Parts: sequence; C-alpha cells; structure tokens
Amino acid sequence: VNGRQGHAAYPQLADNPVRGLMSLVDALLHPVFDRGTKDFQPTNLEVTSIDVGNPATNVIPAKATATFNIRFNDTWDAETVQAEIHNRLDQAAGRKKYRPGKKTAVDYEVVWRDRPSHVFLTRDEKLIDTLSGSVAAVVGKRPSLSTSGGTSDARFIKDFCPVVEFGLVGKTMHMVDERVAVADLETLTGIYERFIEDWFGQGLT
Repeated sequence: VNGRQGHAAYPQLADNPVRGLMSLVDALLHPVFDRGTKDFQPTNLEVTSIDVGNPATNVIPAKATATFNIRFNDTWDAETVQAEIHNRLDQAAGRKKYRPGKKTAVDYEVVWRDRPSHVFLTRDEKLIDTLSGSVAAVVGKRPSLSTSGGTSDARFIKDFCPVVEFGLVGKTMHMVDERVAVADLETLTGIYERFIEDWFGQGLT
C-alpha cells in the first residue's frame, strides 16, 4: 500500500498506508471464503507478515506491506480464488472505516510471489487400502483419511504417478525448535517398510 509520509501530529497532511492496509486485510479475512466441501476443509487465508520498516513513532510511513498465504479447497481454482481476492481488495480500497476524510481510494498493488497450487484428491483405492492396511499391521489401527492442511509437496508428482501421503504428526511444524519423538520415527520407518512389502508383494532384499 502506497501512502504519503508525514508527521503523526498532522495526519491531514499525510496519507497513512497502515490505515489503508487495515482496510484491505479486513476484507481478506471477512467474510469467510466458504464453508468447506465434502472432501476439503474451508478455505483459509492467513496474514503471515505486516511490515512498515518505520522505527520512528511520530512519523507516518510512506508504504506498508502485508504477506498472506491462502489454502483453498475444490470450490476454487487458482484463477477464481485470485479473482475473488482482487474483487475484495478493490471494494475495500474505497471504504472509509479506517480512513475517515480521505477522498481517494487506497493505492495498492498485489504481487503473487509463488506459483498457485491446485487442489487434488487421490482416487486410487488400491493404493489407499494398501497403505491403510500397512499402518494397521504395525500400530493396530487404521488411519483416518484426511485432506487437512491444504495442498502439499505431493502436487509436484501427482501428474506422474498415484499419490497418497502419510507421515509424522506435526504438532510443532514450522515452530521454533520443531521436533518429533524418536519412537515415532522408528514406528514410521516400520510402516514404510511394511508398505513396500505389501505393495510389491515380497520382502525386501
């Protein structure tokens, strides 16, 4: 968001981009994008960074930026979800809730940093059943099938081979001091080994 720098004591002579950014972020978070579908969780947008780079407490900055990450379900594709975001931002740019007295709309631009990831769902029942059986053989219970977390790195290979994902429970995923229990790694190794045996129908050599 581009604004006009100035003194905090004279806001009428400036255009605070933080106020404009608040309008845009509010529009990204409300209302919800959808309520979810049969196979997927509701679409979720998280604001992951808001930056001004202004160490002075009495100076209205000239620019403010925000970064967001969106995980969308099969209600959308990359083109339609981007169009929805642009529509929300365009409408919010003219609102005065956080910018009373301003006659112009928020001056903003959107830069899409990453290649959009398309939603996919594994339909290979043999692959799913084999892995579920391998898990049950090692830990004594069958796993719940879930698409939680949105898309994943499996999107890079799904067009070349059947894909089903299974791994460790990530309760500290992307946190400081991310970690897993060694016992869980050992169990996971056993499940992978059993799956290879079950899938290829013979022991490892």
